[in-house]
Amino acid sequence: MENPAPTPQQPAKDDGKTIAIVSYLTLIGWIIAYVMHGSNKTKIGAYHLRQSLGLGIIGVGLWILSMVFIFIPVLGMIMYWLINISFLGLLVFWILGLVAAANGEEKPVPVLGEMIQKLLAGIN
Repeated sequence: MENPAPTPQQPAKDDGKTIAIVSYLTLIGWIIAYVMHGSNKTKIGAYHLRQSLGLGIIGVGLWILSMVFIFIPVLGMIMYWLINISFLGLLVFWILGLVAAANGEEKPVPVLGEMIQKLLAGIN
């Protein structure tokens, strides 16, 4: 009796956790995760793509705001510190989102998460 030829195994489909994690790693990581998500659509992948994009948009908005107020003498200094504190909070939210992605959870970031999910609902 002849042994049948071994068949190549199909790689197991990712559960979306990789996409979720990669989406938090810079803009290039987000683009890579979005492209990966196109061939392996998962609920958790879409969720964290929206979360990370929302945090990125808010970060760019804060940066633009800081550039606007930097040239105003007194108000600029106050806004500078408020925006820096906001950036620190955004960093904490980013870490919380990354940890949730690594754990495979659909956990929104505090304060902003639900709003981000509603505003970016078109990404699925």
